[in-house]
Amino acid sequence: MHGSLKTRGNIFEGIVVSDKNQRTVIVMRDYLAPLRKYERHLRKRSKIPAHNPSCIAAKKGDFVRVEESRRISKTKSFVVTSIIKKGAEQ
Repeated sequence: MHGSLKTRGNIFEGIVVSDKNQRTVIVMRDYLAPLRKYERHLRKRSKIPAHNPSCIAAKKGDFVRVEESRRISKTKSFVVTSIIKKGAEQ
């Protein structure tokens, strides 16, 4: 965990696709959505802005764990809690 920032609710894992902003990363997660009419699943993806603490410092390409927290800014409600796998250096 990072500091005293409390987390709650959703926890998911994804790949960092952008780290251009200060203390913010964009995490892309892939998931399956049920399609009841055809009894199948759709592959979907979403991009979620998350707070990137300086003690974690996730970079583009890293596979990270993200947890929901209190609202940090207009768009950020998630925080990166750990790096699961380092990405390739670019």
